Amino acid sequence: RQAVVVSIDPKRVYVDAGYDGPRKPEVVRGGEAGLEKDLGKAWWYQCTVSGGREARDLSVVELAKGVEALGAGEILLNSIDRDGTGLGFDLDLIRLVHRSVRIPVVASSGAGRAEHFTEVFRETGVEAALAAGIFHREEVGIDEVKQALAEAGINTRRTSE
Repeated sequence: RQAVVVSIDPKRVYVDAGYDGPRKPEVVRGGEAGLEKDLGKAWWYQCTVSGGREARDLSVVELAKGVEALGAGEILLNSIDRDGTGLGFDLDLIRLVHRSVRIPVVASSGAGRAEHFTEVFRETGVEAALAAGIFHREEVGIDEVKQALAEAGINTRRTSE
């Protein structure tokens, strides 16, 4: 099971605050702890293909539960809305998926600072988090992330020397 990792690329679909449709149990409402631009808004997460260019009539929770039932061992959760923004991980998305499945979830997309890693582990209980661009562009160092996590009391793998 663990060797099978399914990558899921959801994006937000904004709905009216009083939305009462089929995705109602999965609707997230922007609150005080989120980004200012999300205050007062409501949305659910729709699955996409082709790097987010094509939407499917499937919610992130439906797909996450489905791949778990089919035997996936982990989910790599990419936020189309946060990818490359440096604004931090989409904590609402990660919490929603993490509490919907029993398999490990790897948070991806949006990290821009070392503190974003500390935040995602503290706020969501996710098992792992990743970033690529910030490391490739040398905006943040891997050692910097590991140090921030260690200072927050979050275990990391040691760097081999």
